[in-house]
Amino acid sequence: MASLGILGGTFNPPHVGHLVCAQEARSALSLDKVMLMPVASPPHKPLPGDPGPEVRLELCRRAAGEVEWLKVSDLEVRRGGPSYSVDTLAQLREARADDELIWIAGADMAMSLPDWREPERVLELARFAVAGRGDTAREEIERSLAGLAGRRSVVFFDMPRVDVSSSEIRRRVAAGQPVRWLVPDAVGAYVEDHGLYRSAVPA
Repeated sequence: MASLGILGGTFNPPHVGHLVCAQEARSALSLDKVMLMPVASPPHKPLPGDPGPEVRLELCRRAAGEVEWLKVSDLEVRRGGPSYSVDTLAQLREARADDELIWIAGADMAMSLPDWREPERVLELARFAVAGRGDTAREEIERSLAGLAGRRSVVFFDMPRVDVSSSEIRRRVAAGQPVRWLVPDAVGAYVEDHGLYRSAVPA
């Protein structure tokens, strides 16, 4: 049995904070692999300046590079339409019946879990690992999830604070400011070579 962490997101674009989160989850939870899972379309919010799911998938592949334990999945991109975590986990569970699945989320996303589609089914299909990030207290998250069956599958792990976001990367690119060391070099090169995010868009 393998333990597989799934880090979902828009990755618009992927940045060093995503990679630190994947690294710390792998270390703290003894994961065999961590998989970046870019959404086809986020169900609850618009995606500013979206270059398209195939481009974001390629950016994730470049971010992962040759790191042996870090993989990229095109499952949600291939499925198309709004990307619901419960659907993704159901597909993964069917394909990986013997593996342990761990869904990795930042504190802000964990707070919104009760509003997800079938949140209790999500907790049934996978452990839910919450990264300690920002000022959101663990106690606040636990209160938010208190009404959910299966909340005992929620675990927490520490993550260094990394003050970088995809919206900030897009803003800097549109303003002609450097993003080196905020994104992996291969991501930065792809963004530059393909002229991504050069038009200012709302965050």
